[in-house]
Amino acid sequence: MKHQTISMAFSHVGLHVFDLEKMADFYQRILGLLVTDRGKLPGRELVFMSADVNEHHQVVLATGRTGSLDDKVVNQISFRLKSLEDLQTVYRSLLADGEATDFRAVNHGNAWTLYFRDPEKNRIELFVDSPWYVAQPRADDLDLNLPVDELYALTEKMCKADPSYMTRAQWQAGFRKRFTAQ
Repeated sequence: MKHQTISMAFSHVGLHVFDLEKMADFYQRILGLLVTDRGKLPGRELVFMSADVNEHHQVVLATGRTGSLDDKVVNQISFRLKSLEDLQTVYRSLLADGEATDFRAVNHGNAWTLYFRDPEKNRIELFVDSPWYVAQPRADDLDLNLPVDELYALTEKMCKADPSYMTRAQWQAGFRKRFTAQ
């Protein structure tokens, strides 16, 4: 029996935090999220935040995190940026701010990504889709200090040398075909 196709898109992530105000400040200053609502539930205070007028909240911070900083609360919170220039700008802001840690810039071929940890060690992923596709996982080093045109050229060369290379549009068409065939 063929199942009904359901359209899904990432909406938001919730994090338990130790220090609500510090975390809300960090996400506002560094990622440009705005507080859309605040409130209390029994035993919890919540802050809702978004950078998208179509999403009431992309992140909700909730008091009540317990345990050590090594707890695996969330694998990562991923945000798509519009341009490689935006990724470089945020990277420089994070470095200047000094509260984020564990930076890792990665060229996945299909995306340029910056991973880092927020002040409470949650892993954040900021990424920009590239116009190409190569099979994943792939995690080549990425130098976000290089000029954008050089990063594009290096990535295109890397992708075209991979046997799985295709354009993003070709990959999307193939995926759409596979998805609708289910």
